[in-house]
Amino acid sequence: MSNHKVILASGNAGKLRELSALLNEKDVDLIPQSEFKVSDVEETGLSFVENALIKARHACAETGMPALADDSGIEVDVLHGEPGIYSARYAGVSGATADAANNAKLLEELEQISELQRTARFQCVIAYLRHDKDPMPLICQGTWEGRILFAESGDNGFGYDPLFYVPTHGCSSAELDAEVKNSLSHRGQALRALLACWNSRL
Repeated sequence: MSNHKVILASGNAGKLRELSALLNEKDVDLIPQSEFKVSDVEETGLSFVENALIKARHACAETGMPALADDSGIEVDVLHGEPGIYSARYAGVSGATADAANNAKLLEELEQISELQRTARFQCVIAYLRHDKDPMPLICQGTWEGRILFAESGDNGFGYDPLFYVPTHGCSSAELDAEVKNSLSHRGQALRALLACWNSRL
């Protein structure tokens, strides 16, 4: 791959930062869709896979370029998998205050739940389309197991990272440095799986 340009079908600065860090070493130039004035598309799917495909296809159609989309979220067992695909809009808030509102709602929902019952996992699906009519998109998935803390901890990361306890490292996701997080995370797992399949698709 030589400086291959791919659109990131997301306006999330945290996702751009994490994915770019993993792709830069592969000479892939990940360009946020905002640079082409592509707006977010409504996520009408009922699964992470469907929503990732919707976002990637929209970015391809609007730019005429290959696109990569990540759809991810957190599943809490005692909440029967919620917030799941609705993780980013769990509290019904958008913009700069969404993360804080989502975390506050999750803590409220789990207020009476004991530590052992707070098991959860991050899920990520990454979809890559060469063009908007690509009949065989690449779809890869990653899962990161942990549990939900009783209060936020750490300043790194974004989204639910301050609430997600990583048992293998004894801290929250937001307390890990970026390189360690990328080596463990659902998004890092999914992207490495994608890269393993990618050479023949570019």
